[in-house]
Amino acid sequence: MKKLFLVFSILFLQQSFFAQTGDIPAKKFQKGFAKLDFLSIKMPEDPNILNESNMGFSGIHYNLFLNDWAYTGVGIYGAVSGERGGFFTLGINAGIKKYFSDKFYVDAGFHFGGGGGAAALDGGGAFILPHANIGYDFKKFSINTGWSYVDFFDGGAIKNHQLNVSLEIPLNFDYANSDSSDKEFEIIDLNKTTWNQKTRRSSLMAHFNNLKAISDTPLTDGTPLKGKTIRLAGFEFSSYLTKNWFSFVKVDGAYDGIRGGYMNVFLGGGYNLTLNNNNTNILAKFGIGAGGGGGVDTNGGFLIYPDVSIEQRIFNDLFISVNKGYLLTPNNKFTTSTLGFGLKYYVERGGTISENKSYTSGKFKTFDVIIKQDLYFDAERMQNPTENLHQISLQLNINLNKNLFLSGQTSFANFGNAGAYAEGLVGFGLKTNTLLNNSTSIFAQFLAGASGGGNISTGQGLIAKPSVGIDYKISDNLKLRAAGGYVKAQGGSLSSAFINLGINYNISFLKLN
Repeated sequence: MKKLFLVFSILFLQQSFFAQTGDIPAKKFQKGFAKLDFLSIKMPEDPNILNESNMGFSGIHYNLFLNDWAYTGVGIYGAVSGERGGFFTLGINAGIKKYFSDKFYVDAGFHFGGGGGAAALDGGGAFILPHANIGYDFKKFSINTGWSYVDFFDGGAIKNHQLNVSLEIPLNFDYANSDSSDKEFEIIDLNKTTWNQKTRRSSLMAHFNNLKAISDTPLTDGTPLKGKTIRLAGFEFSSYLTKNWFSFVKVDGAYDGIRGGYMNVFLGGGYNLTLNNNNTNILAKFGIGAGGGGGVDTNGGFLIYPDVSIEQRIFNDLFISVNKGYLLTPNNKFTTSTLGFGLKYYVERGGTISENKSYTSGKFKTFDVIIKQDLYFDAERMQNPTENLHQISLQLNINLNKNLFLSGQTSFANFGNAGAYAEGLVGFGLKTNTLLNNSTSIFAQFLAGASGGGNISTGQGLIAKPSVGIDYKISDNLKLRAAGGYVKAQGGSLSSAFINLGINYNISFLKLN
């Protein structure tokens, strides 16, 4: 009888375990890597600049491995030396990375994108940038170098062969399929699965930043800049390396104060000191990056960004942030003091063990990465004849629940004789539950923010961009996306209907509550 009771007890406990954990989404693993690269591009002859020096072109990329050797991803480039501060591009990557020993590998890839700026001979903005490199793997990072070729082929004159050098850092993550969205489980149950591991802390902030010019250097057209305030809108993503140290990527664009077209992109790090029972944070940050456009003279485009921020919790993981600092060129030719405000959302993700505080449950949240091609019909110009405008766009969505999401988007012209045109937008959207055998959803979104450049008539840069569209599921983590809408500049003549078509990569990550 005792043996029978023991067997029954084991079977009961086993059944109880599966009853508690059987519905918990399976943890999946994705290999990826961040890449920083640099190339020195010989510029074509320009009658406006005699003996022009090479443009230092630096990029930030993130790539996912499709298998053991093939990868794809996205990247953004900016000028950091030369005469073209404010020259930016966005594009997609594809390539192969094949080891021929334990340490050495070959990397052959292709980048296609759009962009331009700083009065460069970029044509419509479309360009290709293939490369063939050899690299060495140090395990925690790798370096590679080799040949590359750049060609702004849509009417542009920038075309050259050059060497490139890259630093790559492995950045892997755990995820679940997107159909796990908004499923919630107790920590005690999650701890019985492979999700029982340390969390990774991240944050995403939408913010406004005001740059007050304190240097004497005027705008490129001779207009005084000192004392003026350039108003920026953008977003910042941070990833914590330890409990207090973090890295960040920050992207902003001007919407008021100067002619539309100014943009900056920063990569940096900082330290977070928590106070008041984890309800108040003091952050010291330092970033380096590229910036310019809108008539702002930033020399080659290289900028530094020291900053101090104070954050206060207002609801659960949502904080309000105030920042004060400086944004300047190293030689102080362009110097501004900064004052900004933002809303920041913190996430403990990918596990159940947190150093910051105790949690009782975890919920799976969906994250979308959308690459698309926009077509603006009859985009109004300031001087040139009106014609269609094409641009490549990257949009990131965080789904607050199954029907409400927050968005950040950046876009760069690639066809239509407007290579310097770019956008940086934030907003929100609503979407339906899945329809037609869980294959389809309909969404509506509203985005607004900064734009300018490329002779497009956007005034000081503020635009609004509502749209509606449809997502159609083609695999567990991929959807086709099509949408249409309207874009309107608040201080310019741009007022155009648009359509777009793209790919939506969507996954769920475990967020602690």
